Amino acid sequence: MERETVIVLDFGGQYNQLIARRVRECNVYCEIYSYRTDIEKIKAMNPKGIILTGGPNSCYEADSPTYTKELFELGIPVLGLCYGAQLMQHLLGGVVTRADVREYGKTEVFVDTTSRLFSNVSPSTICWMSHFDYIAEAAPGFKITAHTADCPVAAAENEEKHLYAIQFHPEVLHTQEGTKMLYNFVRGVCGCAGDWRMDSFVENSIRAIREKVGDGKVLLALSGGVDSSVAAGLLSRAIGKQLTCVFVDHGLLRKNEGDEVEAVFGPKGQFDLNFIRVNAQDRYYKKLAGVTEPEQKRKIIGEEFIRVFEEEAKKIGAVDFLAQGTIYPDVVESGLGGESAVIKSHHNVGGLPKNVDFKEIIEPLRDLFKDEVRKAGLELGIPRELVFRQPFPGPGLGIRIIGEVTAEKVRIVQDADYIYREEIAKAGLDQEINQYFAALTNMRSVGVMGDERTYDYAVALRAVKTIDFMTAEAAEIPWEVLQTVMSRIINEVKGVNRVFYDLTSKPPGTIEFE
Repeated sequence: MERETVIVLDFGGQYNQLIARRVRECNVYCEIYSYRTDIEKIKAMNPKGIILTGGPNSCYEADSPTYTKELFELGIPVLGLCYGAQLMQHLLGGVVTRADVREYGKTEVFVDTTSRLFSNVSPSTICWMSHFDYIAEAAPGFKITAHTADCPVAAAENEEKHLYAIQFHPEVLHTQEGTKMLYNFVRGVCGCAGDWRMDSFVENSIRAIREKVGDGKVLLALSGGVDSSVAAGLLSRAIGKQLTCVFVDHGLLRKNEGDEVEAVFGPKGQFDLNFIRVNAQDRYYKKLAGVTEPEQKRKIIGEEFIRVFEEEAKKIGAVDFLAQGTIYPDVVESGLGGESAVIKSHHNVGGLPKNVDFKEIIEPLRDLFKDEVRKAGLELGIPRELVFRQPFPGPGLGIRIIGEVTAEKVRIVQDADYIYREEIAKAGLDQEINQYFAALTNMRSVGVMGDERTYDYAVALRAVKTIDFMTAEAAEIPWEVLQTVMSRIINEVKGVNRVFYDLTSKPPGTIEFE
């Protein structure tokens, strides 16, 4: 690889993406691969370091995920985390067994600050533990560098061979000095220079796109979301009018959003590109009539998008490249990288139009996490309000309407969501809450309005605080703000007589409703 890279080998851990993001926060490029990845492929990548993730298994069981011992003989620094630490010790002659006391949650850990891994870390520090098994005996040649009251080997290392094992999770925020530890590994032990930055990414990408595309034509599906908008901005900077963006308004956008997208990217906008808007609202509503199952709705919305896109592409004629706003979590969550389970389908990964005549796919943001996409957007000069707009799912309001999607239900949730976002902004909470929106439940209940009986829908309000969108907690919105939102929705949105506030964290819930 041209750029210095740290590889995360995924053994089924829930924090695989978070580890990669933390490494990138140290300005070091990082990618996730399955533990099934052949060692010859890893050698060919020539990584500066390798991190082994956690996982739900016991490393000493015959059918558990494992790896060849050769990995530890390459001379490349290796850091094992939780299961990764246990596997390293197990393969190299240590003893891993069921712990007498399970450790879970915030735990006081005593570290040897002479270790390069714990440089500038407090001798006693709070870390996040999550394990049934433990390292009972460190492998030969390893020195124990951390312990807890119940865990004799909370960390161990063979400094000569650049091998490090940590029983806890430095990647989560609950580990107070975890960022220092990962920084010490990638910048100190691995010797990475830390040259992974968005300014260089943008300039390098523009050069690469120009070189690949030449005088060819590129077609991009533009949703108006952050990912596709930044992809459009990047491609526009690189090739100008060689880019055509097709914006399919499926009628499941937020209130006024279709017009806002056109204002930014259309003929009167700031970008040098060809813009086509397709108003396909009625077509989508017919396809979704009677459909209530969430995954079926997602697939219909994704497949219909491809059909509409194909039709518009035929009108344009042959293009050389099809561009997509795919980002790195899309790749991982869609089962195309790492070992994590597929949580939900993504219609922008794997669902390519079959009847569009193009030679190759361009995915300029495929290597980036969402926070990196936003940084790239600012580097490109995209308006801040667009770069930091509220996250919005590909299937749009289709998954914020529980049950069947109809034009009337879309109107209800659009109006309720608009009021909610307006009041959140008025209260100055829009910068404190990471995601907030209104959803329409399929519950109807009796109410009284104007001395008359009503039988209308209930709207649910969602607001969460999160760092990585993999875990989230419900935001504590002041009672008076919720009361104002409730009053306005019930009085201004026809068809609603109840408003709920969703307190569910992630897990066990998801941030979206479906």
